[in-house]
Amino acid sequence: MNDLTSEKLKSIENQIDEQKKSVAFDMREPTIELYVNKYLKDIDKDDNEIFVPDYQREFVWDIKHQSRFIESLFLGLPVPFIFTAEIKETGRLEIVDGSQRIRTMAAYLNDELELKFLEKLTQLNNTKFSQLSSARQRMFKNIAIRMVVLSADASEEVRKEMFDRINTSSVPLLPMETRRGVYRGSFTDFIVDLAKSARFKALCPVTKYFENRREEEELLLRFFAFSDCYPNYNQVESKGVAKYLDSYLEKKNTDFTDQERSDKTKAFNMMVDFITRTYPNQGFAKKPGTRGISKPYFEGIAVGSYLALKEKQNIAAIIPDSLIVDKENRSDFYKSIEGRYKTHTSQKIFSRINIVKEAFLNGTK
Repeated sequence: MNDLTSEKLKSIENQIDEQKKSVAFDMREPTIELYVNKYLKDIDKDDNEIFVPDYQREFVWDIKHQSRFIESLFLGLPVPFIFTAEIKETGRLEIVDGSQRIRTMAAYLNDELELKFLEKLTQLNNTKFSQLSSARQRMFKNIAIRMVVLSADASEEVRKEMFDRINTSSVPLLPMETRRGVYRGSFTDFIVDLAKSARFKALCPVTKYFENRREEEELLLRFFAFSDCYPNYNQVESKGVAKYLDSYLEKKNTDFTDQERSDKTKAFNMMVDFITRTYPNQGFAKKPGTRGISKPYFEGIAVGSYLALKEKQNIAAIIPDSLIVDKENRSDFYKSIEGRYKTHTSQKIFSRINIVKEAFLNGTK
C-alpha cells in the first residue's frame, strides 16, 4: 500500500482532535448513597439530578439479576462504570448506561428489594437492607462506583452515539432478535409481516440503537400478548416479561389458526388506523416530534385503545387530557408508565391499559 501524504495525515489528526472535543468527559466516584439520593430527590417532579431518559424507562432486571448485582457490591467485585451525560440547560445528569443498576440500588436502600437466589452470600437470602446492622448499612452506602460524565458541550446526537457504542460494543442480541431464531412458526412469520407495514413503522419513531433490530416486531408481540391476557397479568409478573413473551410466542406458533390470523389482522388495522388519526404527528412517542418508544407507554396506548375500540368503534380521534404525559401533572396514567422501579407488575400493566381504555371510551378531554 502507498504511504499517506503529509496532508492526509494532518487531516486525520485534525479530525481526531476535533471529534475528541465533542466527547470530553471526566471521572467521578460517587458513593451508592449519593447515587440513590441524586436519583430519588425530586423524581416525582421529574427533576431528579440523575435521571433515566425515556428510551431507557423500562425496568427489565428480574429479582435474581438485581440480587446478584447487590451481592457483587457486598463482595467488592468490580462492576461496570456508570455512564452519564451532563445536560447544559439544566445541569442534570442523563444516565447513558447504568439505569438498571442505579434503580436496583435505590430499590434495595428503600426496602423494595428482598434478596433471593444468592450463591455466595447465602445468609443474605430473604433479607432486606433495613434488617442489616447499622454498621453494615453505612459500609454498603459508602461503597463508591466510578461514573464517567460526558461534557455538557456534547450534543444529544453525541450522547445517543455514546449509548449506541456502549450497548453495541459486544453486539448483544435483543430479545426479538433471539426469538426469530428460536421460536419459528406461522405466528412469528405473521408478526414479521405485520411489522413491515409502512403505516405501523411511521407510528414507531425508534432511536438509532433500535433501528433494524426487530423493535417493531417486539412491540407487536407485546400488543397481541397483552391484549389476549387482559385483564389478568399475573403470569407476566410471575414469569417476567421476556419469558412470558417467549412462552406466548411458542404457544401461538403451535395453535395459530386461519381464523385467528384474520381476527388479529383486523385488530392490528383497527388499532393502527385509530392511532394514525389520533396521534398524527406523534405516533407511539410520548410527545410530538420526539424519538424513542417507551414500552410501558406503548402497551398502554396500543392495547388500551384497541380494547376501547372493541367495545365502541366510533370513538372520537381526540387525545384525552388524562393521557398527555406531563411531568408537571403526575396523572394516574403518568404514574402507571413511569420507570422508577418494576414497570411490569400485574397491577401497573392493568392500570395503564385500563386507564387508556376508559379514557377513550368516556371521550373525556
